[in-house]
Amino acid sequence: MPKTISLHHASKALGLALVLTTSFSINSAIAEEELIGSDEFRTSCVVCHGVGGKGDGPMAQYLTVKPADLTQLAKNNKGEYPTKAGEYPFYRVFQVIDGRTLVSAHGDRAMPVWGDRYQMEAGDKYGPMGSEQVIRARILELVYYIQMIQER
Repeated sequence: MPKTISLHHASKALGLALVLTTSFSINSAIAEEELIGSDEFRTSCVVCHGVGGKGDGPMAQYLTVKPADLTQLAKNNKGEYPTKAGEYPFYRVFQVIDGRTLVSAHGDRAMPVWGDRYQMEAGDKYGPMGSEQVIRARILELVYYIQMIQER
């Protein structure tokens, strides 16, 4: 005779399975996001900012303007864009990496304009709107990764 399971036990087992599956999916998504961001960081930023983002990359010694310590952005933030001092300046970091919308009257840019570089790499491959989405996605991956390496 087959063993019967009460509805209560079945729902508990199903709930546990759902929690475990969701937990693994979230952890997998976080790990994937970190991997994508770190890959972009490695190919675009490490040469100046260093592996740990401290501004000590192999090219740093040859630059007139020392690269920023990217791990201290939240700690050193004066509340320019976030709602309170000490928050990660998400929008400002995006603008600096992109570089296409910064006003040139504020002085020379020591850092490359990655938005232009990504735009040249995308070319016409994705069409005018698709290319902009690809550019913004690459910049966002960097912004999220830099947010993850903030020291408190």
